[in-house]
Amino acid sequence: MNEGDLRTGPATWSQLLRQARAVAPADVESIDAEYLLAHVLRRNRAGLYARLGDAVTAPELGRFLTLWRRRCAGEPYAYLTGEREFYGRPFQVNSAVLIPRPDTEILLEAALARWAVGRKGTVLDAGTGSGALAVSFQLERPQSAVIAVDRSRAALDVAQGNARKLGARVGFWCGDWLQALSAGSVDLILSNPPYLDATDPHLPGLVASGEPESALLATQSGLGDLLTLIRAARDLLNPGGWLLMEHGWTQAPAVREALLVNGYADVSSERDLAGHERVSGGRVP
Repeated sequence: MNEGDLRTGPATWSQLLRQARAVAPADVESIDAEYLLAHVLRRNRAGLYARLGDAVTAPELGRFLTLWRRRCAGEPYAYLTGEREFYGRPFQVNSAVLIPRPDTEILLEAALARWAVGRKGTVLDAGTGSGALAVSFQLERPQSAVIAVDRSRAALDVAQGNARKLGARVGFWCGDWLQALSAGSVDLILSNPPYLDATDPHLPGLVASGEPESALLATQSGLGDLLTLIRAARDLLNPGGWLLMEHGWTQAPAVREALLVNGYADVSSERDLAGHERVSGGRVP
C-alpha cells in the first residue's frame, strides 16, 4: 500500500476516501474505507456523508491511515473497530473470538422459532465465543434461563462483557462443551462449533487475519465437534428438547445422518441467504 499521496495530498475527506480506495488490494472491499473513516470520526455512515467536504485534520488522518494500513494487510474490519453487529445489536469482539456472521443469525432464528415467547426453560449455547447467540437469545426470550459455555477464558471475558453491556441475564461456565451439565437438564442446545477441515482453502486466510484457529478447525473432515455434540446432547436434553447446530455448507447430509443414527426426531436443515444448508438439528423424542 503506497501511502505517500494519502499523507500529503487529500484536502477533504471525500478526496481521502477516493485515494484510499485506489490503493486498496483487490480482496479488500472499498466500502470498508467508509466504515473505518466513520469510526475515526465517531459518526455513522449517514453522519460521515455530511462531513465529506470538511478539511482533513492531521490527528484524524493519522488514525485513519493506521487502521486502513492494517485493513489492507488483511486484518478484519471488526477487529479494527472492536465491534460487530449481530441481530441488530453491537457486540464487542477481539482476536479471542470469531467475528459473528450473518449465517449464524440463521441458527438463532431457528432456535427462536422453536421457543415460544414467554416460555421458561434452560437453553445452552455450547462454544459461545463472543456470546452473540446466548445474549441475543436471552434478550429475545427473556423468560428463558441461558447458559453459555466456552473452553477459552479469554472468549468468556468478551462474552460476559457483551452480556453486561446489553443487559442480558446469562450464566457463564468455562469448560469443555457439555461436561458441566447433568442428564435431562436442558431444553434447547444451540452451537456454532468448529467445522473446518485442515485442508479447507479458507482456513489459512481466516487464521492469518487473526481469528482463533481453535474456534475454526475440527477433526474428521470438519465433523469431529459436530458429532461429539450430537452424541453428548442426546442425554442432556429433556424429552422434546432440540439440538441445533451451524455447520459447513457441504456437511448437512452427514449431520442429518448422525442425528438420525443417534435417535433424534424431526431432523431437518435450514438454508442460509445463499441457499446453502447451513443449520441442522433434531428433537429428542
